Amino acid sequence: MTQYLVDRRRLLGLVGLGGTALAIGACAADSDAAPAAPFQLSDAQWRARLSPAQYRVLREEGTERPYSSPLNKEKRAGTFACAGCGQPLFASTTKFESGTGWPSFWAPLRGAVATHEDRSLWMARTEVRCARCAGHLGHVFDDGPKPTGKRYCMNGVAMTFRPRA
Repeated sequence: MTQYLVDRRRLLGLVGLGGTALAIGACAADSDAAPAAPFQLSDAQWRARLSPAQYRVLREEGTERPYSSPLNKEKRAGTFACAGCGQPLFASTTKFESGTGWPSFWAPLRGAVATHEDRSLWMARTEVRCARCAGHLGHVFDDGPKPTGKRYCMNGVAMTFRPRA
């Protein structure tokens, strides 16, 4: 019985150390989340420029409630742009109804977004950011339609829509 308790204690200690290492690794992966961007503002300037909801998503990597964005129902021809810096991100021709509650696209405009691995929430995902201001837009998944098979699941509050004239 004593041998069992010692082994159990060792096992629990190793599990605890492993969990701590994973937590440190997850935090380290998030610490370099914001890549350098050509369009940069101070925190005060971002807060003045963006609504509280936009700031939470674009600058603090938040997520809006599903089905809360008017951009879900946007069907006109035009361009979806970054709400932070105005960078054109997605053509309306690439938008599709994913049923997820967020505006979804099968491809961004060339050079419009940057991606990197996101290990927050104890899972590996691919985060999508604006290539110009590094604002958090959402995530991309491999369950989208042809021709790319990608689903760029974006926060509507992080974008604006410009109808084609």
